[in-house]
Amino acid sequence: MEDSYSTVRRWEDLDIDILVKIFELLDIFQLTSGIAHVCSTWRMACCDPLLWKTLDLSMLKSNFIKIPLEPFVYVDGRSDTTLTRLLKISLSLSRGNIMTLIFHFNLYISDDQLTYTAERCPELRRLVLPAWNRIKKTGMIKAIRGWKHLESLTMPTIANPPYLLEEIAANCENFSELKIMGPCDMFFASSIATYLPKLRVLSLRCSTLFKDVLILILDNLQHLEVLNISHCILMETAPPPQHKRIIREIDPAIHEKASRLREFLTCMQDSCIMCQRTRTDEGLVRWYKYEEGLWKTDEVRSLSL
Repeated sequence: MEDSYSTVRRWEDLDIDILVKIFELLDIFQLTSGIAHVCSTWRMACCDPLLWKTLDLSMLKSNFIKIPLEPFVYVDGRSDTTLTRLLKISLSLSRGNIMTLIFHFNLYISDDQLTYTAERCPELRRLVLPAWNRIKKTGMIKAIRGWKHLESLTMPTIANPPYLLEEIAANCENFSELKIMGPCDMFFASSIATYLPKLRVLSLRCSTLFKDVLILILDNLQHLEVLNISHCILMETAPPPQHKRIIREIDPAIHEKASRLREFLTCMQDSCIMCQRTRTDEGLVRWYKYEEGLWKTDEVRSLSL
């Protein structure tokens, strides 16, 4: 009887590589639920860099209500507590190895949460952060200055883009991809051209885009390789009383300017569901109305989640 018991292997004796393979099947909630406290071997496996290349929080949303004054959302304290706990455990286990960080478009992180995360993700290459309502200028500047290796950013439309783009230009020498989830006006486009002239990939999909803004982008971003304006409402200024009108087809002059690009992605078809949704939502897609996860898609492969 004693011999039969002696041949039984304990969980803590399982090979770490096998444990890592098993833990790769867990979602972030399961991975941070306490399995790292089972034993030293399990904790070692939980800290393996393979598990922490990406911290995907796209399944986590804030419990919030909209308010009329800045920051225009009020987040329930329990939501903040849940996110803070998840960040603390994840960032402790990751040991600075996170290279991609993804937040949901309805996850409103605070300045303190952003700063805490930035300090513990020094190797970050890609940030997907569609909601900035509660993030102040000082908080974002501090974060960007800590992300020297940042290459790709997905962000919302903001009122004052120069401060951000200037910080990226000064601190992130390998930055090459930008996705804006919202309208890109002349001010935003001019700021991109000024501070990020070597940008290689730009996605403006599912938003309102004026023709003169598109021309500015094509004329001034000489290093641009990929431009995605799929499902955009393309507009141009018009004399009174119209002031603006929708362009139904991209003219040959723009196609000529875009011919130097490796990819110029467009879709303006009446039969396209995403084009219909962009028009219904007047150029600012209400992603919460549609299929869960749809907001993550992009015609540019490197930007799709």
